[in-house]
Amino acid sequence: MSATTRILRALGAVVTLLGAAAAACPAACADAVDNAFVTAVKNKGIEFASPQAAIVAGHEVCDELDLGKQKSDIASEVMTNSNLDGYRAGYFIGASVAAYCPRYRAS
Repeated sequence: MSATTRILRALGAVVTLLGAAAAACPAACADAVDNAFVTAVKNKGIEFASPQAAIVAGHEVCDELDLGKQKSDIASEVMTNSNLDGYRAGYFIGASVAAYCPRYRAS
């Protein structure tokens, strides 16, 4: 199985998990979405200095997408600027999209 296929499968699981959290509690439950996001990335071994740092980084993914960057380019940047491998970088991008900018799920 290719790395891309593994990343896409992992993203599907993240989208389902975080989508359920977001749908259950639209605007008033940002804390629930943040908690689900932090838990999802932590469970994949993606560590940050603090939960807030993870949340900020997740929002930065959306900011980059808003500027027109491709997910694959953002994942490459994540790998360059962290100790994450391709799988975990892709997972982080998918979790960020699912939690904070679901409008980019299909792209």
